[in-house]
Amino acid sequence: MRSTTLPELLDAVGDTPVVRLRNLTTAHEAELVVKLEGANPGGSLKDRPASHIIRHAERTGALRPGGTIIESSSGNFGIALAMYGASLGYRVIAVVDPKLTATNRALLQAYGAEIVVVDEQDDSGSYHKTRISLANRMHDEIAGSFRPDQCFNPLNSEAHLHSTAAELLDQAGPELSAVVCTVSTGGHLGGIARSVKRRAPHVRVIGVDVEGSTVFGGLPHAYLTPGVGLSWTPVNLDDLSLVDEVYKVTDDDAYRACRTLARTEGILAGVSTGAALTVALSAAMRTRPGRRVAVLASDRGERYLATAFNDQWLRTNGLATDCTAAGLRARAGRLTPYSTTPARDCANYMPELAEQLGSPTARAIAEVSL
Repeated sequence: MRSTTLPELLDAVGDTPVVRLRNLTTAHEAELVVKLEGANPGGSLKDRPASHIIRHAERTGALRPGGTIIESSSGNFGIALAMYGASLGYRVIAVVDPKLTATNRALLQAYGAEIVVVDEQDDSGSYHKTRISLANRMHDEIAGSFRPDQCFNPLNSEAHLHSTAAELLDQAGPELSAVVCTVSTGGHLGGIARSVKRRAPHVRVIGVDVEGSTVFGGLPHAYLTPGVGLSWTPVNLDDLSLVDEVYKVTDDDAYRACRTLARTEGILAGVSTGAALTVALSAAMRTRPGRRVAVLASDRGERYLATAFNDQWLRTNGLATDCTAAGLRARAGRLTPYSTTPARDCANYMPELAEQLGSPTARAIAEVSL
C-alpha cells in the first residue's frame, strides 16, 4: 500500500472558511459574510504571520535548530509562536504585561513558553514600547535568538497579502463590495488593503480601531478591547491611501457585538471581531442587495469566556450585558466614520520608533524588496 505524505503543523495554516450570516441583515441590504480565522490550528489570524515569519527566518538562517524565539506579545501572536516552537523544537519567550489574561497565560504555558512580565508603562500609558524594548535587549543577550518583531516586520503584512486576502477575494466572489478589518500591528489591514486595491480596486477597505487607541490619531485613553490598538501608526500600515474609511468603536460596542454574534449567528469569536462586526453591519446596512460585505473573525471566543462572555466581569468593568440583533443594528446604524480620507487625516507615524524599537532583523527585512 502506497504511503501518503501528510502536512506538518505549519502547512495547516490558511484555507479558512467564509460563511454567510443569516440573521443580522435584511433582504434589502447587502449580504454579510465572515471569514473564520479561528479555524487555523492555533485558533487565530495570527497563525498566518507567525508561520510566514518563522519559515522566512529558517530559510535565511536567522533562526537555527534549537534556537530561541523572543517576542513581545500578550495575545494570539505569542500563542501561535509558542505552538510552532513546540512543534519545531524552539525555546519561546513571551514578553507580556500585567493585562495578560489567565486564559492566554495558560495557553502559553501549555505549549511550554516562558513568560516574562513587564510592569513599567511607556510614555503613552500602555506597555507596548517597554515590552518591545525588553524583548530587543533579551535578543541581544541570548545567543541564537530570533525576534519575529510583529510590530516592525513587513513580513507581517506580506503574509496577509499573499494568503488571507487572496483567499477572501476568491471566496467572496465578484459580489464583494467592502472588506472590514481591525488594526493593531497593521499586519492584516495593511496586507489585505494592498491586495484588494491591486486585484479589486472598486472594493472598499474599511479600518476599525477602538476609542482610546491612536493608530489613526486622536486622544489616548485606557480601553478594554484586546487585539486592537497602538499609540502610533504601524509600519505595516504604511500607505493609508489604500484605506477608504476609518471607524473607532467603543469597548461597549465591541463586547456587545461579539456576544450578539454568538447568540444570533452561533459564531463564538473574540472581542476584536465584535468591533469589526459593528462596522461591517453598518456598511452592509448602507449597501444595496446583491452585494457582499466581508469581515474577519480574528480568533475563537473560547479565549474570552471569562471576560466577554461572563456577565459578572462585564458589570464589574462597567460594560453592558445585553446582546440582541435589534440592539446591534441600532448601534451600527448610528455609527459615523472617524475619517473618510485617512491618508490625509489619520497618519500618526513616528519614523524614529522603527530605528529606536525595531529589531535588527526587521530593519534588514524592510530594506530589501519582498
